[in-house]
Amino acid sequence: MLLFISGAEIVFVFFIVLLVLGADKIPSIARTLAKGMTQVRQATNDIKSEIQKSTDVDIQNPTKNLTQDFKKEVDKVKKDFTDLGDSIKRDL
Repeated sequence: MLLFISGAEIVFVFFIVLLVLGADKIPSIARTLAKGMTQVRQATNDIKSEIQKSTDVDIQNPTKNLTQDFKKEVDKVKKDFTDLGDSIKRDL
């Protein structure tokens, strides 16, 4: 929609805003708009970083976590069998 507005129309709109609001209020309105835009930009960057953190996956080795979990479970089972074997040897 902004693409269809020419330079002369923008100048005319600024002139009307100047007449309606007065020259003393325009800087405070501009500061308020700038602060609002800055907050929106920061919120957008925060959202982007949170999405990036939540989808952060090791691209080189995506199965790394799965492999580590599987290895831990196998080690637990080996330890249990070793403990069971030791208790059987003691009983004999």
